[in-house]
Amino acid sequence: MKQRLLIVEPSELIIMGLKSILDGQIRFKILEPEVNADKLEERLLAARPDIVVINPTLLHNTSVAKLRSEHSVAMVALVYQYVEHDLLKQYDSVVDIRDSRAVIIETLAQAVPSDDKSGKNNYELTKRETAVLVQLAQGKTNKEIADSLNVSIHTVITHRKNITHKTGIKSVAGLTVYAMLNNLVDESSLLQA
Repeated sequence: MKQRLLIVEPSELIIMGLKSILDGQIRFKILEPEVNADKLEERLLAARPDIVVINPTLLHNTSVAKLRSEHSVAMVALVYQYVEHDLLKQYDSVVDIRDSRAVIIETLAQAVPSDDKSGKNNYELTKRETAVLVQLAQGKTNKEIADSLNVSIHTVITHRKNITHKTGIKSVAGLTVYAMLNNLVDESSLLQA
């Protein structure tokens, strides 16, 4: 089933670029975009999207958590200018305009939890999350990981948040042990780092 995606963004250029990236993706149905957030709640009730990709500077006094819970929608911040880190932590995911097409698609695809009730696939790390975990276990900073994977720091932070959510492990030391126990890294690669 296609995930219904609503873009809330004032720039037609950004809207057209994002639509172009998502064009032909069988997992998304792009709804008619909104240019501002003034009537966002009404639009959420009418359109019932699964994912809202929004410029976070548009939500002045609106609580992201309130929108997420009241409308059962995944909130994804669309970033192309400086936004306070604390503000971005309220979102399920962050898409940075500098991210590659593949990273944007993967981030949006993972914004909505899987409908799989077996619990088996809900906690598996993606390839990109595994790559971030390995480098994290090797002691690399968010910036070093972002540079090596050619993604933004916001994307690395989102992957780290997803890793923590899926594994239930919050500390770098705990994630390093997790990586070792799952044969993602070995002791010799950690000693070289």
